[in-house]
Amino acid sequence: IGGLLFGYDQGVMSGILVMEHWVKYFNNPNAVWRGFITSIYLLGAFVGGLAAGPISERIGRKRSIMGATIIFWFGTSMQTGASNVDLLMAGRFFQGISIGMYSMNITVYQSELSPPHLRGRAISFQQFSIVTGIMIAFWIGYGCAYINSDASWRVPLGIQLAPSVVLFFGCFLLPYSPRWLASKGRTDEALQTLAKLHANGDINDPYVRQEYDEIMEQVRYEQEHSLKTYRELFRSPSTRKRVFLAMGVQGMQQWIGINAVLYYAPFIFQSAGMTGTLPSLLATGVNGVVCVIFTIPALLFMDKWGRRKTVLTGSVGMGTSMLIAGALLRAYPYREEGPNNTQAQYGAVAMMFIFSASFASSWGPIGWIYPAEIFPNRARAKGASLATATNYLMNFVIGEITPVMLDNIKYGTYFFFFATNVVCGLIIFFFYPETKNRSLEEMEILFGGE
Repeated sequence: IGGLLFGYDQGVMSGILVMEHWVKYFNNPNAVWRGFITSIYLLGAFVGGLAAGPISERIGRKRSIMGATIIFWFGTSMQTGASNVDLLMAGRFFQGISIGMYSMNITVYQSELSPPHLRGRAISFQQFSIVTGIMIAFWIGYGCAYINSDASWRVPLGIQLAPSVVLFFGCFLLPYSPRWLASKGRTDEALQTLAKLHANGDINDPYVRQEYDEIMEQVRYEQEHSLKTYRELFRSPSTRKRVFLAMGVQGMQQWIGINAVLYYAPFIFQSAGMTGTLPSLLATGVNGVVCVIFTIPALLFMDKWGRRKTVLTGSVGMGTSMLIAGALLRAYPYREEGPNNTQAQYGAVAMMFIFSASFASSWGPIGWIYPAEIFPNRARAKGASLATATNYLMNFVIGEITPVMLDNIKYGTYFFFFATNVVCGLIIFFFYPETKNRSLEEMEILFGGE
């Protein structure tokens, strides 16, 4: 549900930005203001991502998610009832804090509860939830666009309170992370949790005992070499390398251009000839469906394909689709006065669907899996926290520059993201090792830990 809320908030503003009543209520903001209104919640998410690490280590993953939900209620209420742009942006900032805390805690929590051979699939559910939230937001926005009042944009903003209530009370039914319990000296609870997760409560199951012994050995070492500040993450060469890899994959996940497409999809489709609010929102809704459908292969086969091969294949599909879309719109740009090459412009729209499909089955889940699985327990919360914060900082930059690029360099925007996909693919190829089917403790061997 946390991923669903993250995805919903990503998708909901793209539809609202082109709604007549929203544009009129907030005095027709220009491209710069649209970018800032859209992306200010990412600054909040940056703050939330940094704060999530120390908070999670102190009170646990589960309680951190519950605390984030309370902040989410506050931010959503401010947005829904906003009477001016200042209240709207303040609400989005607070909601962003909660989203940043969700993103870090949920993936770490999933990685710590999952066995190695299913960890990729389990964390992929986070991405599946995100794209499902995006799709729901797109279609709710499309339906609400027919409402002839300010409710057309207030309803999509307010409706996300409902799943957040389910998340908060559902957390009471979830176990604590066994690795967090062990780190707090609650070893009996850690063993019982492992047994319930993997052996129907049998604490003498061989796999449970092996996992428990590995965790306890790691915890004993980490108690002697604990990391109390973010600065200490960079003292060990092994941990420092993992911090840069985790921050890198999260940052690159933004520079390949997916959120440029998701945030400003209606404007992108309008630039390709789908004029009018409703046709562009309809195409945006279809794009959301594409994202959901193509996340399913990642859920089923991620732990078989591996991380590197999956990302590299996705980069080829994304880069190629951006290159073709840019070439089509350069040769046949949309002109309001005509004439227009409809086939070429719809071809560019089709390339955006292929781009989204390629992302959903590759970079989407891998961007969350890799940072959650490569760190030792002593550094996992803080390391994943830095990676999450990097994601949102880069996300903010993309949210700011995309509307300006679409207004000024138009088809050049697609060539820009073609180039970033090439560069990011090369970085993955040369610097990122394969991590599939390794236990969280075995990552120490892979990365040359102490």
